[in-house]
Amino acid sequence: MARDFGETLYDVLTGDEAGRACRDIPDRACRHRAGNFFIHVASLTLTKAGDGLADARLVLPWLLAAVGAPATTVGLLVPVREALALLPQLAISARIRALAVRKTVWAGASAAQGVAVAAMAAAVVVLDGAAAGWSVVGLLALFALARSAASVSQKDVLAKTVDKQRRGSATGLAGTLGAAAVLAFGAALAVGAIPLTVTAVAWALVVAGLFWLAAAAAFLLLVEEPGATGGGADGVDAMAGQLGLLARDGELRRFVLVRGLGLATALAPPFLLARAGLDGGRELGELGLFVVAAAVATMASSAIWGRAADASSRRVVIGAGLAGAVALALAALAPAVVLPGLLFVLLVAHQGLRLARKTQLVDMAPRSERAAYTAIANTATGVLLLAGGGFGLVAEAFGPAVVLGLLAGMAAAAAALATGLREVQG
Repeated sequence: MARDFGETLYDVLTGDEAGRACRDIPDRACRHRAGNFFIHVASLTLTKAGDGLADARLVLPWLLAAVGAPATTVGLLVPVREALALLPQLAISARIRALAVRKTVWAGASAAQGVAVAAMAAAVVVLDGAAAGWSVVGLLALFALARSAASVSQKDVLAKTVDKQRRGSATGLAGTLGAAAVLAFGAALAVGAIPLTVTAVAWALVVAGLFWLAAAAAFLLLVEEPGATGGGADGVDAMAGQLGLLARDGELRRFVLVRGLGLATALAPPFLLARAGLDGGRELGELGLFVVAAAVATMASSAIWGRAADASSRRVVIGAGLAGAVALALAALAPAVVLPGLLFVLLVAHQGLRLARKTQLVDMAPRSERAAYTAIANTATGVLLLAGGGFGLVAEAFGPAVVLGLLAGMAAAAAALATGLREVQG
């Protein structure tokens, strides 16, 4: 009876028809298609909720400021989190490809992320000042390295266990459920149901760590058939042979520069939060309102940008870059009461830039060189993100408003340079 209900629910959620043959996964995995689908949804929902509870853009910066950590460590959070989740993929992809069953990689990486996040909670409770700040940055680096392995393995396992036309449904449903959980967390902070104290927010990190551990346990239940282990070229060696593309392709160079300048919207939230009233860790600001704004922006962004990017990803980059620039310029000067609203605008612009740059890259790259274009763009982005850690030093010397002004200039420059990109959807 339980299995029949699961199959029925699967059919309803995916729009599937009972008995439809699987076209892109092995027969044994097809027999477990409903169970595998729900395991993916459950695991990804837990990790996405964990991402919100331990958000490196908002929650971790708030905690570090609250315990008096230096601005340099706050400025490193987003660059370390994003760059170290991206750069190692080149080196580890071939090694993961050599494994016939890869769900254990994702499960192990998820467990490692959970332990790292729980250790961050202990660090902010036991330590303070620079010791707390650098401990959290170090643990976040370990978290990001584990995230890199999870990212490489998850896409492959998804392709082996969920039919092609149902993969978007699994990730989309998980994204919605995860965002709803984060929205509830932010609302509880905003109305005082969760007290805005270091201890209470640290407990949220512990819960996030448990989410990742539960996701790891669930993922091991997947029915995954052994897959091919050949054809995985060493990413670092392949990259060395692809760098010549940057020298001979002006369009790719412009795209990489636009993408790098557009990172302003990714780097900005911790400094915007600092402008909301953080004063040496004494005035803590309204974290709940910022978490709510971030969750709503994430949920709303796909509807805002999806069709526009299909029509012209170039115009979306321009529009989102300008919107981000305006939001950042206002955030540098505006009173604290309007900053959650400006964060919403900023993150909507950020999601637009993310979606449009992916669409632009896929559509502009020749089919035979699409993987090389992606590798080059991702590597350049990772390096630039690490360089973005220098904004923490600027914030420590001159204050977060100056950083927000500089980032506004970067976003505006990204929009201006994007006018020279080709209309690849035409």
